[in-house]
Amino acid sequence: MKKKTEAHSNDVTQHPRDDRPRPYLCTVCNKRFTRKDNLNIHRRRHTEENWYSCTQCEKRFHSESYLRKDTNVHSSKYQCSECGYCFQGNHELMRHELSHSGERPFECSVCSKQFTKSSSLAVHSRIHSGEKPYKCQVCDKAFSESGHLNRHVRVHTGEKPYQCQVCDKAFSHFGPLNRHMRSHNGQKPYKCHVCDKAFSQNESLNRHMRVHTGEKPYKCEVCNQAFSLRETLTVHKRVHTGEKPYKCHVCDKAFSQNESLNRHVRVHTGEKPYRCSLCSKSFSRSSHLQRHERHLHSNRRPYHCRFCGMQFKTNAQLKYHVRVHTDAKLYSCRHCSNRFRWLDQLKRHLLKSHNEGTWFTCDVCKKKFITRHELKIHSVRHEDVKPYVCSECAKRYFTASELKRHHMVHTDYKQFCCVLCCKYFKHKHCVVKHFKKCAQKLGCSRPFLF
Repeated sequence: MKKKTEAHSNDVTQHPRDDRPRPYLCTVCNKRFTRKDNLNIHRRRHTEENWYSCTQCEKRFHSESYLRKDTNVHSSKYQCSECGYCFQGNHELMRHELSHSGERPFECSVCSKQFTKSSSLAVHSRIHSGEKPYKCQVCDKAFSESGHLNRHVRVHTGEKPYQCQVCDKAFSHFGPLNRHMRSHNGQKPYKCHVCDKAFSQNESLNRHMRVHTGEKPYKCEVCNQAFSLRETLTVHKRVHTGEKPYKCHVCDKAFSQNESLNRHVRVHTGEKPYRCSLCSKSFSRSSHLQRHERHLHSNRRPYHCRFCGMQFKTNAQLKYHVRVHTDAKLYSCRHCSNRFRWLDQLKRHLLKSHNEGTWFTCDVCKKKFITRHELKIHSVRHEDVKPYVCSECAKRYFTASELKRHHMVHTDYKQFCCVLCCKYFKHKHCVVKHFKKCAQKLGCSRPFLF
């Protein structure tokens, strides 16, 4: 371990108890060494000359000591029964098996955090004592472990000594390389003991386990709301601070989340990446596509009217419909005592009786409408374009609602139900006509109410 620390030291980092001169300089990455043989070993990283090859797995090493370690692994009798990994000694195997069993026998006396190794507990204890003996000579940043300092130094040197043998991608740390290799071999050694879902990283498994345990370790200091992920808490804190780090380069509008910025940018670009597979209509948001498919293409109607049995796709449509039966008049005129069931009725009343509001006038026939939506539907008829085509008989219609009504001709689906006799009908006017006769036959005085 001491040799490894020396081999990774350079001119910008120095062990606190090592003030020896380092006269041997690598001309490629400017690393310095105390001994010439260490420099020669290091140079092989850059040139790949005189590397040592393993005869069993064909791995190549720049140091003979690394080759010996690899050879010992192949000849080792100590193999993990869970993942098949080999070790040079029984002690190393026993320590490794703790990662599969989840056992953590070493506990911190301050915060009760548990560890699989005593050395890990010793390093962790420095968090409470504040001890950071390893200091970077470039930025004065201090660390509790020498390995952390050695990894940090690569921020300044830009060195990436760990290279993937499949795609030649390089990494500054061994951990990211090890995780990257699993993208090539598909290895997922971390398995959930509840649902058997497997992960390539231990961190991913720990995050997944919170789905089963319900644990939310990250708590907001302002409102005490808890979260299972640190990233979610970071985004939530911006609600209190008002921070909006993501800014639009077109209009300078700012957002607290990167996802919100990406959605906003489509306002400027006009991009609509979410396309309906049935009618090829495109949308800027996935939620808009889902709503379109649910409302226009799906026959599922989970919301039932308790008065007449009529079925609806959304709860909002059901609430709107129920007023027919309850005769609720939610909209009142502020000029007189009149009340209305629908908002359109109130707008029409204000325009005609009190001259309040604005009519929407057709440029072709000068016909007037209460809402812009009504005018838009009307204008299509002047263009003589029928964009909605029936897939069964090729008939064409001006609006989607006309096409939906026509579709009932080709289907046996009956969405309207008589609540008195449970008989189903295709069309609304049929069930209304039947309902009155059925109510008279059964002697119901107010059939549409309880």
